[in-house]
Amino acid sequence: MSGVVIETERLVLRSWRAKDRAPFAAICADPLVMATLGPVKNRAESDELLGRVVAIGAAQGHTFWALERRSDAALIGWCGVIRGDMAPVDDKAEIGWRLAHAAWGHGYASEAAQATLDWLFTNRADESAWAITHSGNHRSRAVMERLGMTYRPELDFDHPKLTEDSLLRPHVTYSLERSTWLAR
Repeated sequence: MSGVVIETERLVLRSWRAKDRAPFAAICADPLVMATLGPVKNRAESDELLGRVVAIGAAQGHTFWALERRSDAALIGWCGVIRGDMAPVDDKAEIGWRLAHAAWGHGYASEAAQATLDWLFTNRADESAWAITHSGNHRSRAVMERLGMTYRPELDFDHPKLTEDSLLRPHVTYSLERSTWLAR
């Protein structure tokens, strides 16, 4: 994967390491973390997901990077940007994050996502950044709003990778224009 390293006051967004697999698997196995993301994952499913994320980084030069807390070097989740792979974010710069439950409520998601937006608009030509989440994921929606992203209700959609009966199927879309980011 690319050698991108992004540092904030409290966090490091970096390439994935082999030692990240176990703590990332624990995050993906936590029912609280996965409540608005999908079913909990076992170790093999988590490793497969991480493999896809690393491959995206190798192909695109950016991905959902490992998110490490600087004070103790603990892996607390991921944050970054990928090219979306479904409408309404197909081939658009899609930012995302997933944090361990113990890391919630400390502003880490907002801090990491802001650093990701800064990296995106400084290093890529995209005119906008996009984010999607389950309509009931109020924590992620609050992060999107803190970032200055705009809710796009006309782009609400049912997630095509989830079953028809999944309560997580309804999704919302947010975006942030480069011009809005520059005006900050």
